[in-house]
Amino acid sequence: METLKNKVAVVTGGNSGIGYATAVELKAAGAKVIITGRRKEAIETAARELGVTGFVADQSSLADIEHLVERVKDEFGKVDILFINAGILGGGAIAEATEETFDSVIGVNFKGAYFTLSRFIPLLNDGSSVVFLSSNTASMSAANSSIYSSTKAALNSVMKIAAVELAPRRIRVNAVSPGPIATEILNKQGLTEEQLEGLKEWIIGRVPLQQMGRAGDVGKMVVQLSGEASSFITGAEFLMDGGMSL
Repeated sequence: METLKNKVAVVTGGNSGIGYATAVELKAAGAKVIITGRRKEAIETAARELGVTGFVADQSSLADIEHLVERVKDEFGKVDILFINAGILGGGAIAEATEETFDSVIGVNFKGAYFTLSRFIPLLNDGSSVVFLSSNTASMSAANSSIYSSTKAALNSVMKIAAVELAPRRIRVNAVSPGPIATEILNKQGLTEEQLEGLKEWIIGRVPLQQMGRAGDVGKMVVQLSGEASSFITGAEFLMDGGMSL
């Protein structure tokens, strides 16, 4: 059912994982989808597979964000859906934190997400939907997660303030906070197959529903929040973590 027919949707970090899955769902709902990513080859491959438009842009770079906005404006005019999804992992114990890791994670996850919203606001149609990808870690206190969790907590704060600021234009701003999602990101942590299986078992053991989430389900939630059925929802955080944060 094409509930978003002819809507223009931008998905940052859309070449893999949750961003890719969300692009699939948005396109299935009828939207014209633009995905972004830092790696040219990866974004071109994903755009070709999805049948959508792909633009190279590094969310940690304000210049890249502003260039992206200009390209979207030139080719599409206005935007109806903005899914600010791009993010990176990183952290460790507070006592062992490095400035490099701090600046890298903050630069993409918070500064980059903040200025993506900031610079896209003039392009948003009245009545648009903005969704931040947050995390259930924003409301948890796990060791070794201080930098990453802080970026997501900060996004949730910005989301609520943006919802108030943009309400006069009926632009709705919400956040989706997944728990553990089965994506390729775990496979990129340099673990052996045995270590990876052990990590997955440990994660699932902390989730009351005894499973990991699916990226496509997050995508479906973004579609739901972007449609007419959610026209009275703004400033809300939606936890999707199988009860992990309870």
